[in-house]
Order: sequence, then structure tokens, then C-alpha cells
Amino acid sequence: MKNLFTTTLIAILITSFMMPKKANKKVNVETLEFIKINRIDSMPQVVFWRKIMNLSGDSCIVNLHKSRTILSTMNYSIWDGFKGDQKLRILDSLIGIHCLIDSPRIVGTQGKNYFYTFEKLTEKIPTGMKAFENNAVDGWYAKAILLIESPNQLQRSPTGAYGAFQLMPSVARKFGLIVNKKTDERANFNRSAFAASELIKTICIPYAKSMLYELDSSEINENDLWFKLLVMHVYNAGAGNVRSALLSIPEPKKDMDLIYQLWNTNYGRFQNSSQNYSQLILAAFLEYEVRVESKISNN
Repeated sequence: MKNLFTTTLIAILITSFMMPKKANKKVNVETLEFIKINRIDSMPQVVFWRKIMNLSGDSCIVNLHKSRTILSTMNYSIWDGFKGDQKLRILDSLIGIHCLIDSPRIVGTQGKNYFYTFEKLTEKIPTGMKAFENNAVDGWYAKAILLIESPNQLQRSPTGAYGAFQLMPSVARKFGLIVNKKTDERANFNRSAFAASELIKTICIPYAKSMLYELDSSEINENDLWFKLLVMHVYNAGAGNVRSALLSIPEPKKDMDLIYQLWNTNYGRFQNSSQNYSQLILAAFLEYEVRVESKISNN
């Protein structure tokens, strides 16, 4: 199986370099239409993250962790202050009020409107999309990354990722960026955009395709939203972790159902933050339309 995986990946890499893909010119319209026609915008996970993106940091949403079904909204310090028996009584009360069974995991998720400041991206998104398209990569990926990785401008993650495209030091160096104690080109938007597009083109897309071909040999349309979301999972969690998650699914699909299956998959290092990634992308596309794009079109 390992040799087949390696051989398939090499073939895909060669094909990718020989046949550069044309950029999708209808990024926003096609994605939003698909989301709304298929009622993805009403799914509890997407509704939940949109509310989190608009909720202040002093509040939280109490929710069913698995489905992100919203149970209540309260002050975060109050929720965080519940301890021991007191918290158990609150949880038992929520379970009774909502007629829940099997003692589901209930969590409180803090609001993050301070982070999702999409209005700051009005100039960055078109620039990033153009940079990706100039490197024969669909501009959709640039938009998705910018919307959820660093909408509040330059961020440094606990794991060391940095810049608008949240690149790890080793990845940035792999694609030609200088990252040392004196210089960090991840802060340079254009250089970082190029490195991110190279990562998508030479690693994320080929690996996503090879994983799917390993499951079965049916055709893949790279413009399908579900495929792009899978590629973004690779960008976030790494190819090995996504592959392990896919192989752990009893009957993996090749459509949006595959993404929904990943939302409920815990395997190895593919855990909560990995599950959330494509949910956040879908929510962010919808929020950006409401907060930014609809206002621009009306002016």
C-alpha cells in the first residue's frame, strides 16, 4: 500500500508541474451559491462559528461539542467560574432542558470578534488572490487562508506559525523565504503569499489527490468545494495527519459528505482544531460577504 501511495503521488506531482491549472475567476459567487443552495449555511457548525465570529471575548456560547448545537449564551467569566459540583448541576440542567441523551460533552466557547476583523482584509484579499493566480493556483485558496488564519493582521501562533498565511519556519524556508533571528520574510505579504501558493500547488493539492486515489480511482474535480476544503485541511493539519484521518473513516465519500465525516473524526493528531478548520472557512466566507462584500457592491 505504501509503495502504491508513493508511486501515485510521484505521478501526480509530475502531472501538476506539466499542466498548471487555470485560476478560478468566480471564487466568491460559486462558493456562496453552493453553500446557500445546499443549505450549508444553516448547518449548526456553520451557524455556531458565525456567532463566535461576532461575539465579544467576554461572552461564550455553551454548546454540544460534537455537533456545535447552541444551548445557551452567557458571560464567559461566569461559565469559567463554575467548578466541581456546581458545574455538574449546570450541565445536568442543560441536559434536562434540551432533552439530551447519552451525557454528551458540553463546552463553553469564547467569542472571538476581536480576532475576526474581516474589514481589515479588503485590500489584502484581492492582492493575495492575484498572487496565487499569478503562480497558477486558484485564488480561492488565498482568500480562504486570509479569512481564517490572520484576519486581525500579523499573528504568531503558539506553534511558531507567523504572517498573513501562517507559515511555519521550516515551510517558509523550504519555499525560499529568509527566517532567522534578524529577518523574517513571513511578515512580507508578497513573499509569504508566494510561499503559501507553492505549498498549496506542490504539496497540498497533490497529496489530497493521492489520498483520494488511494481510497478509489474515481475522477476528481479540483474545482469542487469539498476538494478545496480537503486541500485546506492538508494545509492546516499536514498531509500525514489528514491521510490517517481519512483511512480511519469506514466508508469515506467523495463529495461534501467527506468533509462532514472529517468534522466527526478524531484520529491521531487530527483532533478538535483540525475538525474545525473547514467549518471556519465556510462561516468566514459567509461573514465576509455580509460585512464587506455586500457593502462594497452597494456603494
